[in-house]
Amino acid sequence: MMPYGRLPKNWLRRLGIALIIPAALTGAIAMPNVSNRAIAQTEEASRALRVLSDQQFYDARTGIVTAIGNVRMSYPARQIQATAAQAQYFSRERRIVLSGNVFVLQQGNSIRGETIVYLIDEGLFQAVPQQNRQVESIYIVPPSAEQPPTPAPATPNFRTPQGRPR
Repeated sequence: MMPYGRLPKNWLRRLGIALIIPAALTGAIAMPNVSNRAIAQTEEASRALRVLSDQQFYDARTGIVTAIGNVRMSYPARQIQATAAQAQYFSRERRIVLSGNVFVLQQGNSIRGETIVYLIDEGLFQAVPQQNRQVESIYIVPPSAEQPPTPAPATPNFRTPQGRPR
């Protein structure tokens, strides 16, 4: 056998190509699986309800998650962000109850109250204020795409009073 340093250059090129082509093809075949998993994980992450808090408890018997203290909730699938003192997620009823100085933001719209219940399947918020207070909501009203706003007339069109001689 010839030592490595004395192998013909042509043979070394062939060996290199013989090793690189299978590796490249293996990578090309394996890459779609990696990207499909990444897409699936991204879709799954966007459907996830993320809750950050000082403490959290889960009751496997009832399916209720309770988060207490500086609760921050993010639900990207519905573009919802919320803060509260406490949150409970009722997984079987698909309902979230936020309580204690609650603020919810969804697509620029916001609602503030003492207790806010979110019904996931209905996409419905129910808000209750503190005693002797009110719920506050701010809604972004987009301009109508069908009709542009009517401008005010340049000069007012006054009518002459009826029954008076001219």
